[in-house]
Amino acid sequence: MLEGYRGSALQSLLQINADIGDLIEIEKNSNIYKGILMPSYSPYDDIIVIKLDNGYNIGVSIISAKIKLIKKKSESQKETQEVSKSTKSEIKIISTGGTIVSKIEYETGAVRPALSTEDIIKFMPEINNIAKISAEILFAILSENMTPEHWVKIAEAVKRAFKEGNEGVVIAHGTDTMAYTASALAFSLKLPGPVVLVGSQRSSDRPSSDAAINLYSSVLLAKKAPFGEVVINMHGESSDTYTLAHRGVKVRKMHTSRRDAFQSINDKPLAKVEWKENKVEILRSDYIPKRDEVEEDAKFDTHVFLLKYYPGLTPDILEYLMEKKVRGVILEGTGLGHVATSFVDYIKKMTKDGVFVGMTSQCLFGRVNMNVYTTGRLLQEAGVVPLEDMLPEVAIVKLMWVLAHESDQEKVKKLMLTNLVGEINPRHSLDFFPRWNYD
Repeated sequence: MLEGYRGSALQSLLQINADIGDLIEIEKNSNIYKGILMPSYSPYDDIIVIKLDNGYNIGVSIISAKIKLIKKKSESQKETQEVSKSTKSEIKIISTGGTIVSKIEYETGAVRPALSTEDIIKFMPEINNIAKISAEILFAILSENMTPEHWVKIAEAVKRAFKEGNEGVVIAHGTDTMAYTASALAFSLKLPGPVVLVGSQRSSDRPSSDAAINLYSSVLLAKKAPFGEVVINMHGESSDTYTLAHRGVKVRKMHTSRRDAFQSINDKPLAKVEWKENKVEILRSDYIPKRDEVEEDAKFDTHVFLLKYYPGLTPDILEYLMEKKVRGVILEGTGLGHVATSFVDYIKKMTKDGVFVGMTSQCLFGRVNMNVYTTGRLLQEAGVVPLEDMLPEVAIVKLMWVLAHESDQEKVKKLMLTNLVGEINPRHSLDFFPRWNYD
């Protein structure tokens, strides 16, 4: 079925008996373009979309062009696609929304969610040669609309996927809040295989899209990786050579638009995926091993607050939070873990009333140390708990999860300081901190 094609483009493809997934060649203006025929979302009748060997999708006008069929989609690929629908799958793709399952609405220029997860698979038919695939649309939302209630549904869907016999799970997710969801799943699940969150910085039908490569390498990772933990897998460099799998509780989106926006913070990636060679290179041996059975315990208390300190912020904000009955506050302090000393008495009152207050750093790299300066010691005496090298967003998600399971303040403190899934790194290496080469 020639999805999305019409007019002269459709007629040209019908004349050569081409179908989605076939290898075709287009000769135009002395240039030859060879690639796999892809679905079209173009509003123009003369555009044919193909995937080049380098993974990019391009659209070529067939006006004054010659088009020919080079190779039909292989029989084994057809069988794989048919089997994946009729037999038990090995890898489950769960779609939650985001750019990776979005396409351009050419009339307005906006990006809107695609209707089906299978749309993504069509952008890289080779994905079916890695494993038997099944897909589920859990919901179709942009990541800024993700909530803890959605995290619970995703965790339950992951549990079902493993109970169905899948070896790994890939979750298509928007990039902006993907690290929050990864943390929530990491604390909520004990896993018999990898759970790989994947997104894209550019939608699937843009020529520079990273969607197909990210998705392909994520399925490969879910199939081959030996660990049983939650990771985020995205481009490892600006070109298309490899992707990197980052531990879900030690990763952050560090750029608004670069394809290699995600970086491990105070940590190293778990794996490198060289997708052209179908190779997964495990970079560390301290990964969480696979368990025999999946366990899910997704509960979150949203009566928490992440407070970023800045010069001029007044401590009466804490009185407002107490009126709102928050049970926990994560401070994103300066440097080694500081806020103004005017906060000390307010914090003392909060902690005496049973509110947990934890300290992280705006610096991201490094760890808090509240024993160096007087302010840090005063804050600790008021009840602030230094949270080592935990990222602020990881700390707030962990606090939601902990408060949903414990009410005793000492037990909450103990759990927040316990390294549950690698969110605290007791040792730092000099090469954790990125250095830019300006030569």
